[in-house]
Amino acid sequence: MRVLRWDTEDLAVRDRFAFWYDTMSRALVHSWLATDHPARFAASACVFDLGAVQLTTMSHHRLLAQRPARLIRQSDPEVFQLHLVLVGAGGLAQAGRDAAFQAGQLLLIDSSRPYEGWRGSADEPATSLVVQFPRAALGLRSDMVGQLTATPIPVRHGITGVLAGHLKHLADNADGLTSRDAQTVAAVTLDLIAATFGDRLEATALLSPESRRQALLSLIHDFVRKRLGDPGLTPATIAAAHQISVRHLYKLFEEQGVTVAAWIRRCRLEQCHRDLADPRQRSRQIQDIATRWGFADAATFSRAFRAAYGMSPRDHRRLTAGDGPSEDAPPRP
Repeated sequence: MRVLRWDTEDLAVRDRFAFWYDTMSRALVHSWLATDHPARFAASACVFDLGAVQLTTMSHHRLLAQRPARLIRQSDPEVFQLHLVLVGAGGLAQAGRDAAFQAGQLLLIDSSRPYEGWRGSADEPATSLVVQFPRAALGLRSDMVGQLTATPIPVRHGITGVLAGHLKHLADNADGLTSRDAQTVAAVTLDLIAATFGDRLEATALLSPESRRQALLSLIHDFVRKRLGDPGLTPATIAAAHQISVRHLYKLFEEQGVTVAAWIRRCRLEQCHRDLADPRQRSRQIQDIATRWGFADAATFSRAFRAAYGMSPRDHRRLTAGDGPSEDAPPRP
């Protein structure tokens, strides 16, 4: 997978903004850029090419952007940009709407319509994740999706929270994706965006069956991960929370090649595995960690951990601390 990185840190101050302008005009949609404080401007970006989707992590001091009709006539890639605003505030005017936005919101921009806006300050860089994708990629009419441009969408619980969490996790782990992984992740990303827009437009019935299925599965995954410590977490409670039958729940997971119980157990073990390796938690009892993540019985936890990782929880803790295996550990072949 192609990954491109830029940083103005090593450039002379006088060259930083010009470099950023040229680089980002080629990497993203071409816009006219300006800054109020060129002597204090600094920026960095990383672009991950996922095929149908382009993900960009971006940080920069105050920028003003304008894409007039003249630029659109010269060149229009016909894409949407969805911004997840992480740090900093800004403003955007497009399609007759004038919006102020801030951290913790999603913001949609259409390359085929003129816009102007600003973001960040001279003192604190603005930070965002930008997903760029073809206007026709969501399976929703472009004119419907266009109703959401310059309309900040708060990130809350539910599908917006799932989408934001997915984008953050993707940005943190995209470096390790193969080309095949990138295609799969791009499809999931588009399904989640489509579900978010469909929910916002009250048009979920227009989504493709795959987008609805992926959105439901992602909501279920998020629900489970937030409740791993609950010993009462069962297929029945999960199905009831999402207003589906237990049979439907089983079918969703069967299509992923795993049972519901096995997936919950795997998630719980992953959290225990992480906490046992955390030096900040060395003083915590192993069973306290296991109980925190839903393993009430010590013997059951130990067997499951050994089956998953090939060693006992105690040995894992000692090895990650550099102490070597316990003295009473049996010899390994």
